[in-house]
Amino acid sequence: MNKEKFKFIDLFAGIGGIRMGFERNEFECVFSSEWDTFSQKTYLKNFAEMPSGDITKIDIKSIPNHDVLTAGFPCQPFSTIGKREGFQHPTQGTLFFDIVRILKEKKTSSFLLENVAGLKNHDKGKTFDTIIDTLRNELGYWVDFKILDSADFKVPQHRKRIYIVGFKNDSNSLIDFNWPKQSETKVGIGKFIETHEQGYNISKHLQNSYIFKKNDGRPQIVDENSNFPIKTLVSSYHKIQRLTGTFVKDGETGLRLLSENECKATMGFPKDFIFPVSRTQMYRQMGNSVAVPVIEAIANEIRQTLSTLEREVALKIDKNLVAH
Repeated sequence: MNKEKFKFIDLFAGIGGIRMGFERNEFECVFSSEWDTFSQKTYLKNFAEMPSGDITKIDIKSIPNHDVLTAGFPCQPFSTIGKREGFQHPTQGTLFFDIVRILKEKKTSSFLLENVAGLKNHDKGKTFDTIIDTLRNELGYWVDFKILDSADFKVPQHRKRIYIVGFKNDSNSLIDFNWPKQSETKVGIGKFIETHEQGYNISKHLQNSYIFKKNDGRPQIVDENSNFPIKTLVSSYHKIQRLTGTFVKDGETGLRLLSENECKATMGFPKDFIFPVSRTQMYRQMGNSVAVPVIEAIANEIRQTLSTLEREVALKIDKNLVAH
């Protein structure tokens, strides 16, 4: 039996991590948007599609109809913008407002929004409360949210992110959405560690003067025997920060940055994913991306819920036809 070909749009697309997770569940991407030119290059190289630019300037009528809106949107405070600038809507002037206007205009069946876990407490919780209130009470979606750690989905990295899922329920059916099951087994980074004599080395001078200036167990050092997930990969990883960084015991200086393939492994990207940009941009793009296996697992549950809702709607139509 063939799966239904649900369609989705990929907003704030980055390098396409959310797209990859949905396409693995046979969703069809019909529109993408990303303003960063370097991310656009990587997206184009891997998906043969140039994302549209600034979402605030895109005419909604040019966006195809779709079943699911996906967005890893930036976090902005809402509490004072509307009042200060005289707008009626509390999210006016923020990028979340563009998600709202698309959902409202297109009457999208479902959505998946992704953000840092700190969104929950951003601006003393006002930002998150405004988001949920807008989605539920203004747009009429059934909404649920959860903070998930990529390490619970067999990704060798701890990466906690908040995921917000919603479904339009015009037929008053019971929404039966289940968050994906988390694995009790953790995957360590060790099995993905490569050997690199050159190319990613951290100089002895930097090690002595900064990296190991204190004996406080930082930064995190890994090798092929490390059977644990690493700390969260951040977009500023290339700046070699001792408090947040994870480095590899390897190379001609004895210590190096994670390689490109090791970064891909920590995010659940395939080895054949291409970065047509500098190494600095590669680190930024990986640090800003999503853990693909987590998205894949959520997308599978969204598909099941959408399929159930479609069947229930079809059944009600059939019953009405019989009754008349």
